Amino acid sequence: MTIYIDADACPVKDETIKVAERYSVPVVIVSNGGIRPRREPLVETVVVPEGPDAADMWIAERAGPGDICITGDIPLAARCLEGGAAALRHNGDPFTKANIGEQMAMRDLMADLRAADPFRQGRGKPFSRADRSKFLQALDRMVQSAQKG
Repeated sequence: MTIYIDADACPVKDETIKVAERYSVPVVIVSNGGIRPRREPLVETVVVPEGPDAADMWIAERAGPGDICITGDIPLAARCLEGGAAALRHNGDPFTKANIGEQMAMRDLMADLRAADPFRQGRGKPFSRADRSKFLQALDRMVQSAQKG
């Protein structure tokens, strides 16, 4: 089991590492740059070449059964699920085979709405302490489940 973090704009890197250390699970932090290497022995930092979705492709090529991907990127989550890995949003909401199709459709719809109306550029609600707590609980359960697996 490995936990992969899609690190660009990820607000829960420290929380992920905290849970991973509790269960002795390796973590791979993947980004296009700007992320400092971590000192924790279970953590590897991977910097991929610049380019669209380079980090996503790197993760999707490696994540498989028993692994967990931490991401807010719906297409990456879909690819991880296809490969047998689990995927979790930063707010603790899991991506599942049952909900990924609906989430992809909603993502596409919102992109179309933003393209049609330049004033519809909202960023959503801010990340909260409750989101962070929900994430910690969800990741803890997901790691326990994978280890029993």
